[in-house]
Amino acid sequence: MNFLAHAYLSFDVPHLVVGNFLGDFLRHSEALQMPAPVREGIQLHRKIDTYTDQHPVIRRGTARLRPYHGKYAPVVVDMCYDYLLAVHWRLYHELPLTQFSRNIYGILESHLDIMPERLQERVPRMIAADWLSSYGTEEGMLFAFDRMQYRASKPEWFANAFQNLMNYWEPFQEDFHDFFPDLSGYVRGELIGQE
Repeated sequence: MNFLAHAYLSFDVPHLVVGNFLGDFLRHSEALQMPAPVREGIQLHRKIDTYTDQHPVIRRGTARLRPYHGKYAPVVVDMCYDYLLAVHWRLYHELPLTQFSRNIYGILESHLDIMPERLQERVPRMIAADWLSSYGTEEGMLFAFDRMQYRASKPEWFANAFQNLMNYWEPFQEDFHDFFPDLSGYVRGELIGQE
């Protein structure tokens, strides 16, 4: 799952929002320095990623894209699922996506002081570009895939990623609606188990 899904799966709990966001960015030593509640969110992020990677629906989608995107197929699927979540947002959340995004940005801004300097610089740029809402647009997805190409060791494997989602639109939509309720239920169960 990518940024939007991780934000959604924090269920509006601020320390989980922050930890779930930081999960992709912090080195292990940095994560250990975070306040205990934020570390909970980082652990949740990792559990979400493990559950997702092992789920048969995700493996099916990854296999569908592997001929086009090689080792990056799981990353492309994660990003495509953020697009599908944004497109079908009203089925999963009562707030409009723009309002939800503003709420998440507010939480992240209020915790900038605990983030490493590189993120203190990055988060305001993310907010200014409205990354979370932009996942629901073709332009936003193309921009996100461009960013991934720039950071990848094999950038050519991100070529035509959005077009491949469109080429397999129906099966990916079916997969998403099969998988996302499973993932949400799993996360809710994990959170209840921690109470």
